[in-house]
Amino acid sequence: MQFTQHTVQCIGPSGLHRMAYTEWGARDNPRVLICVHGLTRNGRDFDALAEAMSGHYRVICPDVVGRGQSGRLRDPAGYGIPQYVADMVTLIARLNVDSVHWVGTSMGGLIGMALAAQECTPLRKLVLNDVGPLITVESLQRIATYVGTDPHWASFDQALAYVKLISATFGPLSEAQWRYLTETSIIQGADGSWSFRYDPRIAEPFKAAFVDQDIDLWPIYGAIACPTLAIRGAESDLLARDTWLAMAERGPRAK
Repeated sequence: MQFTQHTVQCIGPSGLHRMAYTEWGARDNPRVLICVHGLTRNGRDFDALAEAMSGHYRVICPDVVGRGQSGRLRDPAGYGIPQYVADMVTLIARLNVDSVHWVGTSMGGLIGMALAAQECTPLRKLVLNDVGPLITVESLQRIATYVGTDPHWASFDQALAYVKLISATFGPLSEAQWRYLTETSIIQGADGSWSFRYDPRIAEPFKAAFVDQDIDLWPIYGAIACPTLAIRGAESDLLARDTWLAMAERGPRAK
């Protein structure tokens, strides 16, 4: 694998913070693909995809603030889509390009939707992976059971078992894939224990805004005009099949 790691300085209501990202492919390639991860994940989730696409694109995989190698916000109230969109605009400015293509998984798809819906958006093509304009209450309840719990493990194998448990909906991964997913998700502390590479306070605004009903984002989806591809896992609870089918009939009429 050949990639480089960088950071860009961003700003929010609580001050400056650094956002880390990995970069693949030729830096002078004007075709840029940005890949953005889910709620508790990080940009290394896209290593295999980024390597495969690096011959076609300059591929950028950011760690959304509070995750991976990125900094943490002083005020956890800032952990939300508006801040994430602002950070991505700063990142695109750093890349010095006028337009990008976007692959977003789960939360990364929501960030992409919000940015794509803006007037004069730099997004020219959008891939929504397992997320859409209606977030089901079932998926919110599942996520709430683990996000922000800040577990620690005495060994790597204990961490591996936990990642397999909470990420079971990722599908039938190989043992090597599970280990890689875990290696890029956790960090070892000075005391030898392992923990996740994200700020557990990202859960505070999520749980504060938690509602016992679906979240309707159809107005945002309806404002998207760029070509859109919607991908759904057959057993997904985050993107219901009916919602996925409706995405082909509304807004950008996704494929």
